[in-house]
Amino acid sequence: MIGHRVSNYPISYKLSWLPRFLKPSLGGDRDGFAAPAATLINPPPEQTVRLAFVGDISAVANRAVPECDPAIAALLASADLVVGNCESPIVERPSAVAGTRLGTHHAMTERFLADALTAVGIARDRLVLSLANNHVLDQGVAGFDETVAALGRLGIRTIGTVRGGPVQHHAAGPLTIGFAAFTLWRNVGEAEFRARVSMGSDPAEWLRGAGVDLLCAVPHWDWEFRHFPRPATRALARRLAGHGARLVAGHHAHVVQPVERIGDTLVAYGLGDFLGTAFARQPWPGRIGSILVVDVSADAATRGMVAAYRLHFFMRLAKGGHERLVPVGALSGMTGQRVVARLAAIFPGQED
Repeated sequence: MIGHRVSNYPISYKLSWLPRFLKPSLGGDRDGFAAPAATLINPPPEQTVRLAFVGDISAVANRAVPECDPAIAALLASADLVVGNCESPIVERPSAVAGTRLGTHHAMTERFLADALTAVGIARDRLVLSLANNHVLDQGVAGFDETVAALGRLGIRTIGTVRGGPVQHHAAGPLTIGFAAFTLWRNVGEAEFRARVSMGSDPAEWLRGAGVDLLCAVPHWDWEFRHFPRPATRALARRLAGHGARLVAGHHAHVVQPVERIGDTLVAYGLGDFLGTAFARQPWPGRIGSILVVDVSADAATRGMVAAYRLHFFMRLAKGGHERLVPVGALSGMTGQRVVARLAAIFPGQED
């Protein structure tokens, strides 16, 4: 969501935010996108590592922990590593009280996050959360420090901070993944933001270091509530691929966006929200989310290459102050029909 606290959003973006929030757009360039599921190494490797990428995680629209369909929980539990975007600072008491009540400032408690992760089947020791997003300083510098401390207590690994460097290494089974998380957008002044949060989007300036089997970019980019990425976003994806990123999992759009293959690089432009939303009452297209499951080869000959991938789509249904996560295939009636039609527009000719 856009900010009004010395943000770096262009005026055209700010003027379009509310119309696009109320009616997410299907406009834009639709050429060159790939199927939401594919096998890229055939026959498949003997040994693989499974990565699962989820979208934004927030407590907005949730006064209690979510309910989660067992199929979604089982899918997440099957991953060696789950990667997501921590869209809300983790604080016990918000400092921006009025903004937090209105929804312009995000916040969640440590207890809420811990219980929510348990509810959806994500083990904390297998979770990596990016802090490179526009909302991470919503509760000020003290709130940022409290967030980092809380994630440390929970045993959750982080990426996207200046302190960790532009490429941060984390183990996934026998593989070492180099994560380059960054945000193009900020809601506060540049100096205090850049001192803490990675905005380094130029891969030519990254130092990968030794021992990385796979370089994965986790950008917080593009414009919100648009199902198809802007030309500038696709150009940045090509630049990331050209500098060795074999996997790109993007955030910030708050709606599901398509997948593109650039050489041997897989780009998922936007996964939508995993938990929570921009406001409590979000139009239904913004309640469609996806989980990107990627199997990475651990065989000697193809080590670090993407062997197969699939987007698993779900819906976040509002239920009495919290959300219920349901696979798209389990939806029925008019809701199910509308969701299937929207996904068909984004992924023509493809089935969930």
